[in-house]
Amino acid sequence: MTVEYEKQGNVAIITINRPDARNAVNSEVAQGIEAAIDQMEADDEVWVGILTGAQTEKGYIFCAGADLKQMAVDPGGMTTAKGGFGGFVMRERTKPVIAAVDGPALAGGTELVLAADLVVASRTAKFGIPEVKRNLVAAAGGLFRLPRKIPRNVAMELALTGSLDFSAERAHHFGWVNRLCEEGEALETAKALAAEIAENAPLAVRESRKIVIECTDQPDEVGWQMSNEGIAKMFATEDLMEGLTAFAEKRAPQWKGR
Repeated sequence: MTVEYEKQGNVAIITINRPDARNAVNSEVAQGIEAAIDQMEADDEVWVGILTGAQTEKGYIFCAGADLKQMAVDPGGMTTAKGGFGGFVMRERTKPVIAAVDGPALAGGTELVLAADLVVASRTAKFGIPEVKRNLVAAAGGLFRLPRKIPRNVAMELALTGSLDFSAERAHHFGWVNRLCEEGEALETAKALAAEIAENAPLAVRESRKIVIECTDQPDEVGWQMSNEGIAKMFATEDLMEGLTAFAEKRAPQWKGR
């Protein structure tokens, strides 16, 4: 399978599995990621997702971007109706996804990472949007999401030079990468981060994610409105009482997601 889906407790692991093609996105990958997100969103027992790439014979790589061979004959084949490029970059979802990046994530690979909620990267990870080198533009979100994650002039330089040498350390310095790790440890580090998230009430996590996404860069009144609406939703759930009771009883809460 070009995209593998594995469930470990409350975490879904989605792996791009085209090692012979540097995990490049073709039609099968795009459809596979979309199907995996569908499965993750529909499963009440899954609270967090991880997106990663299979190891190749030449080492680790997250994703080399679009399959240029397919692009030459079928430029729209790497997109889906719901998710856009890779079945992911435009996908509306409620559950957080962590990108676990070992090795390069280039062009569309960078744009897949930009669409994730959190990023774990090994020190061998590199990012870049080199589309200008092929008379293309980074049309899967790179040109507007990257300057939201790193300083605008730095993003502009990457967009105009097409540099492939933006390191995980530099991305971490600017706050795009949440956690740095050694080569080969990105997935395990992402699992540890997912476990931290999964300790919390899943409905509150989803509502908090939504508010952060929709209110950032909006006027304060939008943030106040959505925050008030969000806490009102939590007061109507079973998990609220469980959280309060567990605190009073000095035990770990048993979340139901209801």
